[in-house]
Amino acid sequence: MTTTRRWGRHSPLTTMILRRLLAGAAMALVVSALIFAGVQLLPGNAATAILGQTATPAAVKALNLQLGLDQPAWHRYLSWLGGMLHGDFGRSFTSRQSIAPVLAYRLENSLFLAGCSAVVAVPLALLIGFLSVRFQGGWLDRLLNLFTRVAVSLPEFFSGYLLILIFSITLFWLPSNSSVSDGMPLGARLNAVALPGLTLVLAVLGHMSNMTRAALIAAQNAAYVDTALLKGLSPSAILLRHVLPNAWGPIINVIVLNLAYLMVGVVIVENVFVYPGVGQYMVDSISKRDMPVIQSCALALAAIYILLNLLADVVALIANPRLRHARR
Repeated sequence: MTTTRRWGRHSPLTTMILRRLLAGAAMALVVSALIFAGVQLLPGNAATAILGQTATPAAVKALNLQLGLDQPAWHRYLSWLGGMLHGDFGRSFTSRQSIAPVLAYRLENSLFLAGCSAVVAVPLALLIGFLSVRFQGGWLDRLLNLFTRVAVSLPEFFSGYLLILIFSITLFWLPSNSSVSDGMPLGARLNAVALPGLTLVLAVLGHMSNMTRAALIAAQNAAYVDTALLKGLSPSAILLRHVLPNAWGPIINVIVLNLAYLMVGVVIVENVFVYPGVGQYMVDSISKRDMPVIQSCALALAAIYILLNLLADVVALIANPRLRHARR
C-alpha cells in the first residue's frame, strides 16, 4: 500500500515530464520537415552553384545524379532523416567530406562561446534584479532599468560592431577577429571570445534581469514578508532568506529560456566576429548552396533549442510544490 501511494504521489510530475518529452520529440520531427522544405525552396540549383554558371547541362545533370538530387523530395527527406537518426549527417556537397566531425568541432566552439556568455550573464542578471528590488523606486533602480532596456533594444549585430569600434579600433584592447584553433591556450581562447561573448551577454542580460526583478517583486508581496518585517529583519535579509527561495522557480525558467536564445544568437554574432562556430558554418554553406550542411546545422541548433525549452518546462514543474503531490 505504501509503495502504491508513493507512486501515486509522484505520478503527476512524472506524467507531465513524459508529455513534455513526447511533445519535444514531435516538435523536432516537425522542425526537421520545415528545415528540409525551407532548404529546398532556396533559389538556384546546388549543382549549378558548385560548377558555376558556365557549366554545361550535361555536367549539371551528371552532378545532380551523383549528389542524389534527381530523387523525389520525399525520398531525399526520408533518407536524410534516417541517416540523422543513425548518426550519419551525410557529406558536404562542396568539400565531399563527412559533415559529422566538422559539425562536432563547430558545435563545440559555439557551446564554448554560449557557455562563457552564460557564466557572465546569469550572475550579473541576478545581481541587477536583486539590486533593483532592494532599492526599488530609487535612483539605482531607475539607472539599472535604463541600462537593461537599452541592452534589450540593441540588436546583436549593432552591439557587436559597436563593441568592435570601442575595444578593437579605438582602444586596441581586444581582437575583432575571434579566430580559435585546436590546442589554443585557455587564456588566449577567452581573449578571442571576449567581444562575441560580451555581445551575447548584452543580448540576454536585459530580459533576464527584468524578469528576475518581476519575480522577486511578485514574491515580495506575500504575507510572510510582512511577518519577517515585524520580526525586525533587514530588507536585504528578507530578500535573500525568504523572497529569493520562493522566486527561484520562475527565475530559473527564464534563465534556461535565455540560454536557449543564446544558441540562436550565436548565428549572427559568429558572423560578425568571424568565429568558427555552427552559425558561421551554416551561413557559409547557404552561399554555396550546400544543402546537407545547412540542414545539419539548422537541425542541430533547433534540437538544442528544443532540449533547453524542455529543460525549462521540467524545472518549472519541479519548482512548483503543488505538482509534487497527487490530486485527491
